Amino acid sequence: MPAVIISIVVVLLIFIFANAKIVPQAHEYVIEFLGKYKTTWSAGFHVKIPLVEKISKKVTLKEQVLDSPPQPVITKDNVTMQIDTVIYYAVYDAKLYAYGAVNPISALSNLAATTLRNLVGELELDGTLTSRDTINAKMTEILDDATDKWGIKVNRVELKNIIPPAEIQNAMEKQMKAERDRRETLLQAEGHKAAAITRAEGDKQAMILAAEGERDARIARAEGEAKAIYLSKKAEADGLIALREAGVDAAVLELKKYEALVSMSNGKASKIIVPTDAVNMTKANVLFSETTGLGDTTPEAPEAPAPKKTDPCCD
Repeated sequence: MPAVIISIVVVLLIFIFANAKIVPQAHEYVIEFLGKYKTTWSAGFHVKIPLVEKISKKVTLKEQVLDSPPQPVITKDNVTMQIDTVIYYAVYDAKLYAYGAVNPISALSNLAATTLRNLVGELELDGTLTSRDTINAKMTEILDDATDKWGIKVNRVELKNIIPPAEIQNAMEKQMKAERDRRETLLQAEGHKAAAITRAEGDKQAMILAAEGERDARIARAEGEAKAIYLSKKAEADGLIALREAGVDAAVLELKKYEALVSMSNGKASKIIVPTDAVNMTKANVLFSETTGLGDTTPEAPEAPAPKKTDPCCD
């Protein structure tokens, strides 16, 4: 009897451990009871009822990547391109993911392809090449709304490659080369222009500085000459004041004027206009000298020798 009990206990333990399940972290198991959804197991230890309960689907909650193959897409200006996308998504509801669609990943891939065709079909070639961010944002919004009933959260959509036809690529390369040549020519022209302006500004500044230097030199020379004239006239004025203070009479002053006229000639061929007062003074001085004998430096003529007398005895 004890052996039977032990056997039953062993069988029960084996049966329990055979139906015990451990759900890993970031995973969920969908449990069905007699073919009907019953519950969702989260991470941890669980035991299902044998024969009546089963694990319908095992779902991971980690973010996943769906790399779609290149899709032929026609733009608004009838250019066929190959575009492939990368979709980052995560399952947030295991029940919806298990019962929302037969194959949710395939449905997501096909929905991404049709959405991409619709968005690119509204754009021209240049707009498609320059509107990656706009296309990514619109696709993310559309796919996220459409996959809510599948228990999928679309986090991000990226256009991986945009491959235009070979002839379009050649035309684009030629266009880029022409644009680079144009920019190079424009930059060279702007450089020559800037250099010419700089040289002109330098010449202008040099001329301004030279003119200012010449002006300052002329002002300095003029100030020096004015100061020299001022000092000369001041010296003459001081001399006249000194003569007046010494009590010199008018006759001496007239003689000084005459000496000044003589020094002005200085033995050089020059015309001197003598004023009437100076002529009168000269005449007065000559008359005074002849009358008084003062100032006459002309030596007197020697007396004529007496004639010799003839000696009558020797004739």
